[in-house]
Amino acid sequence: NTRINYLSFLPHMASKNIVVFGDEENQLSGGTNRVQTCSSSTPRNRNTIDEEGKKPNFLSFSERLGVSDFFCLDVWRASMGELLGTAVLVFMLDTIVISTFESDTKMPNLIMSILIAVVITILLLAVVPVSGGHINPVISFSAALVGIISMSRAIIYIMAQCIGAILGALALRAVVSSSIEDTFSLGGCTVTIITPGPNGPITLGLETAQALWLEIFCTFVFLFASIWMAYDHRQAKALGHVTVLSIVGVVLGLLVFISTTVTGKKGYGGAGINPARCLGPAIIRGGHLWDGHWIFWVGPTIGCVAFYVYTKIIPAKHFNAEYGYKHDFVGVVKALFGSNV
Repeated sequence: NTRINYLSFLPHMASKNIVVFGDEENQLSGGTNRVQTCSSSTPRNRNTIDEEGKKPNFLSFSERLGVSDFFCLDVWRASMGELLGTAVLVFMLDTIVISTFESDTKMPNLIMSILIAVVITILLLAVVPVSGGHINPVISFSAALVGIISMSRAIIYIMAQCIGAILGALALRAVVSSSIEDTFSLGGCTVTIITPGPNGPITLGLETAQALWLEIFCTFVFLFASIWMAYDHRQAKALGHVTVLSIVGVVLGLLVFISTTVTGKKGYGGAGINPARCLGPAIIRGGHLWDGHWIFWVGPTIGCVAFYVYTKIIPAKHFNAEYGYKHDFVGVVKALFGSNV
């Protein structure tokens, strides 16, 4: 009944300086592929800091929220990369989980983690030029909080990721036997399961509090240990996007290995860190996959908020601009109350 919950995602590649996860107005790696932004939502004359380094003009609440992204065709077209990327992610990762445990290897968790690291790196390299390569609500939400993308774009991406996860789970269900589907629950995210026991049904798995804390910790570690290099323009430029994406894949593989071995609990599928990946199998298969499903959304959300708080504590110049990104969550809140900051 061991199942692993996997993640994925990634950084918003940007800029001709090979900056990963740069401002959404910047070009993607190489400067040839670009996720266009509607001019009404991100006007060029209202950048976070102008060319002279002066404080920007006042941005309205709708501009900071990026409302016009909902009406921008290029944003919706870019989201198709998120949809397809997440669908492939769910299908491939869950296939790896099933095949690894079916092969009866001595260390399935280790082999599986290595394969997952490789697959995630390849997928990120494929999707980054199209949409920025998030393929995970955690990345999109975190990027929106920091202000790298607008909250509106994040909502569009997250919807595409959830739909993609459902399609990926459907594709997996179409190719596996019913017995494998029952044994692995389509690789869905589980906290507990109910199995037959000598004296009746018994519940196996992890306590709710433990599972929630594990989601929070793993999400924060993921953002801090890998995505942080994408947020930090200095490191992203120095390392290059291939190296950064490879490190992201390795960190995710390590988190998969840790979360599936540190507890050793049958019935617990490991840390999800990707709510969309957990949602797909839950919708397609249902049943016990909905038990504790909220943990795989609440935990990563708290982890993202904790990481955002961390970014506000460190020196502001660590980012690309002294005044931060124009879609920064604090800036959005200030604009809501009419603060010209």
